[in-house]
Amino acid sequence: MNSPDAKPSKKQQMETVRVLLPLPLGNGYDYLVPPDLSIPQGSFVMVPLGRKEGVIGVVWGEGSGTVDPRKLKAITSVLDLAPLDEITRRFVTWVAGYTLTSAGSILKMVLGGQLRPLKEKDKVPDTLIEYKRLIRAADAAQLDPRLRGDDEGREEDDEGREEDNTQTLLSKYGNYIDTLAPTLSAEQDSAAAALTSAVKDNAFSVTLLDGVTGSGKTEVYGEALAQCFKDGQQALLLLPEIAMTAALFLRLEARFGLAPTLWHSGLTEKQRRLNWHAIKQGKARFILGARSALFLPYADLGLIVVDEEHEGAYKQEEGVIYHGRDMAVVRANLGAIPIVLASATPSLETLHNVQQGKYRHLILRRRFGEASMPTIKIVDLRHEKMPTQSFISDPLLQALQSALENGQQAMLFLNRRGYAPLTLCRACGLRLQCPSCTSWMIEHKRTGRLHCHQCGYSMTIPKACPACGAEDKFAACGPGIERIAEEIAARLPDARTAIMASDTIADAKAAQAMVKQMDDHSIDLLIGTQIMAKGYHFPRLTTVGVIDADLGLAGGDPRAAERTFQLLQQVAGRSGRAEDAGTVYLQTTNPDHPVMQALIKGDRDAFMQAEMRERKNYHLPPFGRLATITIAGADKQQVIDVARLIASVAPQTMNMRILGPAPAPFAILRGKHRYRLMVQTASRGVALSSALGAWIAPLSLPRTIKVQVDIDPYSFL
Repeated sequence: MNSPDAKPSKKQQMETVRVLLPLPLGNGYDYLVPPDLSIPQGSFVMVPLGRKEGVIGVVWGEGSGTVDPRKLKAITSVLDLAPLDEITRRFVTWVAGYTLTSAGSILKMVLGGQLRPLKEKDKVPDTLIEYKRLIRAADAAQLDPRLRGDDEGREEDDEGREEDNTQTLLSKYGNYIDTLAPTLSAEQDSAAAALTSAVKDNAFSVTLLDGVTGSGKTEVYGEALAQCFKDGQQALLLLPEIAMTAALFLRLEARFGLAPTLWHSGLTEKQRRLNWHAIKQGKARFILGARSALFLPYADLGLIVVDEEHEGAYKQEEGVIYHGRDMAVVRANLGAIPIVLASATPSLETLHNVQQGKYRHLILRRRFGEASMPTIKIVDLRHEKMPTQSFISDPLLQALQSALENGQQAMLFLNRRGYAPLTLCRACGLRLQCPSCTSWMIEHKRTGRLHCHQCGYSMTIPKACPACGAEDKFAACGPGIERIAEEIAARLPDARTAIMASDTIADAKAAQAMVKQMDDHSIDLLIGTQIMAKGYHFPRLTTVGVIDADLGLAGGDPRAAERTFQLLQQVAGRSGRAEDAGTVYLQTTNPDHPVMQALIKGDRDAFMQAEMRERKNYHLPPFGRLATITIAGADKQQVIDVARLIASVAPQTMNMRILGPAPAPFAILRGKHRYRLMVQTASRGVALSSALGAWIAPLSLPRTIKVQVDIDPYSFL
């Protein structure tokens, strides 16, 4: 033992810092700073971890001082990379606290696995270079004398060296994109002016851009993007689905003269690495991406746009559970920048924030140009005499036939992939179920197999029933989109059809190819799921048929009516977007349902207000709050025991109501048994994350059990 007068060792004198690692290991570890290094917060460093050497981390703050320095390891080196900015670090900390997830898991999303060193031949995308090329091309074509910049005699090589005056370059580019600006209606122009003013203010604000389908919301928020580029800042446009990038990519490229920098899971590893560094260095100015793009380390983010803000696809359901729209608002707040939420069918949460005065509301009530809103017609299936194994009514079939005869295009919508949702033994009634999930196997004619849409398991259709042994007795029950396509082939054999679903449109490239086929009119009739309802503009499309309009209303989901209305309104909005009027046919067995009546009358606001009253009566979001705690494990009894333990130590407070535990809707998923508790509060003011953290964190639970907390859930499966 050292005496009190002994001098501290060199190791004891060394500074300590906390290093956050991109791993689900908590909130960082203390490391020693070598005396020859000066390491500011946010620096990317290499550190040892256990037996591993060279693990990448980020300096997150001062050391905790709780560990004897003699037991600490030292930082190995500092990476030649600008430190992670303070706003991103604050965002990581905030999201970790809100989602009850380790900060290291959030940091992993920020880094995206892209910290491998760049190679000499790697060319990081640089928007400023693209600006120069556009201006030179415009000048050569004499598009506008204001764009000429060669009179200053600046030398520019093929790589596009830095302009002597970046502001001059931005001014020239601003003039250039002004020449590409679309002609706006008075209504659009007023909304665009409000959004560009928000960008100029360079302060936090949230604006809901609420416009009917086909009203030109993209053109309106495009003016805010243009202002951001003129100011020399980065702008992020978020989309709910990768496939939607195809619908917008070409339009945005034409509007701004250059392609946006993409960020989504469909990119190659090299593309992701180059784009990550371009965004980190501030070289990429316009980023178009899925929800994960929100976590990138922006150098100078000046605007966020969340398109189709109501979409459930913004909710990440696995790993770190978060809602992209809500976290985007948080990111904008931390960065003191404006954010635009755009939708034709805004979520109740967003409309509630408008009513509370938290969000500004801009409304586009009319479609652009000569287009009018489509006519909605009900096909009451209770009174339609349809042949067995037929799912398309005569009124809908006649409308489709008429549209195609007139040289127009049509669309059939059914939000169910595959051929049939259920495969049944006609001898004993056995329903084929996934061996790893409480989910029915879905037949897909395209692959000739049965598929589980929950875990991805697939199998051939058995010749003999495993329960009764009867052979060739399995029958497909109910329709999927493949079965609808089969019926169309039989009843409209001359129609050129295509199927659009997530299993046929693998990536943005495939979606772009299908959009081109529609534009070229090599497709007469598009048959698909909800993927085709998002943002697509097909000028020749006039007739839309919804095979089962009631499908989304089943079950106990408190958001079922809202979601169904939003989806059907978006589907309907694909029709009649040009000169020819559109008509939408809703096949339903419940025509008096408030959703169907709201669609027929075109009265969205009355429907939403009724939903608001219903939610308020039952203390449901956006008035109260919900959280779910899901316990999963291979041993069912152990799962039940842990669920009961968690319930037994629940906080006893008037502000929180605990429901359960009970089996989750999918009681078995990927071979794991699942039980669930639900937490409900009657007020938005309850600090739900803190309360659940204090409740669950102290518990010592078996390692074989996984506990997943979802704050403000959107799905109840």
